[in-house]
Amino acid sequence: MRYYIIAGEASGDLHASNLMLALQQKDRQADFRVWGGDLMEKAGGRLVKHYRDLAFMGFLEVAKNIRTILGNFKLCKQDILEYQPDVLILVDYPGFNLRMAKWAKQKNIRALYYISPQIWAWKARRVHQIRQNVERMFVILPFEKKFYQQYNVEVDFVGHPLLDVISEQPEDRADENIIALLPGSRKQEIRRMLNIMLEMVPHFPDYRFIIAGAPGISPDFYQEFTKKQKVELVSNKTYSLLRKAKAALVTSGTATLETALFNVPQVVCYQGNQLSYLIARQLVKVKYISLVNLIMDKEIVRELIQHDLNHETLKMELDKILQTKQRSELLKQYQKLRTRLGGKGASKRTANLMVGLLD
Repeated sequence: MRYYIIAGEASGDLHASNLMLALQQKDRQADFRVWGGDLMEKAGGRLVKHYRDLAFMGFLEVAKNIRTILGNFKLCKQDILEYQPDVLILVDYPGFNLRMAKWAKQKNIRALYYISPQIWAWKARRVHQIRQNVERMFVILPFEKKFYQQYNVEVDFVGHPLLDVISEQPEDRADENIIALLPGSRKQEIRRMLNIMLEMVPHFPDYRFIIAGAPGISPDFYQEFTKKQKVELVSNKTYSLLRKAKAALVTSGTATLETALFNVPQVVCYQGNQLSYLIARQLVKVKYISLVNLIMDKEIVRELIQHDLNHETLKMELDKILQTKQRSELLKQYQKLRTRLGGKGASKRTANLMVGLLD
């Protein structure tokens, strides 16, 4: 079969690439054309557009780049019509993918959705678009199935694909005096977050601070930060870094869950454009910004958001998670988190369900 897959960020690239590998095991004739990243290309997809050219954060940023965004929609539609896929597989990235699902429905192209948009956080009305335009949704968070049932939408909970990804890492773990800095995956986000995180370096002289360079971002971009402080950079080796880290400062997103699954105590950090933040605060309907706390339905990792993310508070919270008592309690909560996420095999289960449905 011919699969057209659209992922718009680093985490989507990772999970879509593993899904592609699983689909190849079920469908020996699988052919892929993709919007995504290096991992999807490595898995055998012909890459049309890289996610680094698709990432626009916040309301103001989207408004400023509206022409580019509209041009991407046009290119994507034309490319799909020329490729004539058997199915369109959409991976998260709702601002783009939900529109593509509606268009695909109009063109009688089958659309499957892997990794639900976070409509349970805001814009819950999008569930109606999904019901109308998506043939089947495959979700990875345990509470999402219940959410969709409220709207009489049946979905498949397949487990979280990070469990597979992380289980493939070496099991031995050695805590070193390393504090990992995970400032995000987009340039404007990285600039904002790294400047704040690096303020901690002088206060913890016994620790090595190491930046996890984001996929698709050149190491040259980080030079302005590594020159300012005694800090190191590793690119495309985030998991290796987390295996060694004693603690981490993490920008909200999938990275918070990855850090937890590596058993690294963390402080979750977020600070964005003030206007975008004020608008989002009126719209977002969840209590937490990190996946760890959302899944556990309580704050087990400290979240420092907007004005709460300041020099003194960040220093205090980082110091806490380096202490034995705080670390011990947090690691116990991480074990409970793993249990809630279900077992390994998300990509394989999803591929089996998709191929079965398409056949």
